[in-house]
Amino acid sequence: MTVIEVMLFVVPAFWVLYNLKFCLAATIAGKKKSNTPYPEASRRFVILVPAYKEDGIILSTVQAHEALHYPRELYDIVVIADSLQPATIQTLQATSAIIVTVQFEKSTKAKALNAAMNQLEKQYDGAVISDADNLLDPDFLLKMNQAFGEGHEVIQARRVAKNIDTPFAILDTANEIISNHIYRRGSNAMGLSSSVIGSGMVFNYRLIKEIFSRIDGTGEDKILQMMIAEHKIFTELGLPVQSIFYMEDALVFDEKIDNPAAFARQRKRWLAAQYSYLWEYRKNGWEALKKGNFDYLNLFLCHNLMPPRMLLLAYLTLVPVIYLIFGAYLFIPYWYWLILWGLNAISLLLPIPRQFFHRYFVQAIISLPRAIGIMVGLLFRLKGAGTAFIHTSHHKTAVNNPLVDAER
Repeated sequence: MTVIEVMLFVVPAFWVLYNLKFCLAATIAGKKKSNTPYPEASRRFVILVPAYKEDGIILSTVQAHEALHYPRELYDIVVIADSLQPATIQTLQATSAIIVTVQFEKSTKAKALNAAMNQLEKQYDGAVISDADNLLDPDFLLKMNQAFGEGHEVIQARRVAKNIDTPFAILDTANEIISNHIYRRGSNAMGLSSSVIGSGMVFNYRLIKEIFSRIDGTGEDKILQMMIAEHKIFTELGLPVQSIFYMEDALVFDEKIDNPAAFARQRKRWLAAQYSYLWEYRKNGWEALKKGNFDYLNLFLCHNLMPPRMLLLAYLTLVPVIYLIFGAYLFIPYWYWLILWGLNAISLLLPIPRQFFHRYFVQAIISLPRAIGIMVGLLFRLKGAGTAFIHTSHHKTAVNNPLVDAER
């Protein structure tokens, strides 16, 4: 029983200290923002927009992309129309976007992107993967042109909330801020690759076309970052090995989940992908460990074994309560758990900007117990989620986030 109790403490303690270490590294490093003028726009980009049943927002997204501060002849917008209404497609054809119509028995983002890139005849320097609900910072491509000029060809932009108008959207916004701080800025500060998010990603075009030709199922962002960290694909293409660079001042606005049902669908997809690929790629992970590839080890083993922060918080809260109720312990003193809870709280609160505490913190706390309950329930309902495409609908067409200036 003592061994079990020690393990029940040591395992979550590892994850708390892991998060805290990366959180402190990110805080010490601070935000990296370039003050140099943008170099002349010279690189050709393609913005790939998978749109599955996104009839309500896709036109406004294309119009926003058309207005980016970048020479229009140097970038193409490609809408991958999957299950869009004929009227929507007809409207899109009146824009400057390239429309690629696809239909699959089982839709996935990877299939849509593969179909589009296989049909495109032009060659590009970089490809932007942007979800149908995403809006890009007007200077987004100028910043990516600058990043490519500095030698970065695998880039994750900073995703921020498009909307912060409901308690669940507020909670989702806080989660995004924490993830950006720990797993992206913190990872780069530690000399490791940023994790990717699935959108707001920019790649060397040859590289991403080759990577997606090897991906078919869901959870493509998990596979993608593991393939990049493994480094083999760079050698095969004759490209210099790249880590994933987090470009913090390049913003991509993402619609946040605004209700419990959508939250459950989204998290179910994420959890299933996380644990299924941990098992599927376990052999590659151990090989990377033997070779001393700590970048791969971090993205593969640590990020996929890491429990969701809400579940970790629930566990660290529940155990001390049980100790208090029963008033006894075998080996680990009660106050050890309190210290661990406090360290975890620091790693969660340190990334949050002051403006969030002034306006939104109470609403986020009120929503937290229900969100944790949903996450616990999902652990018992993951069967089939790793292979099925679980769609989250969107309807926000404009940015409504007073925190944007605080996050810049």
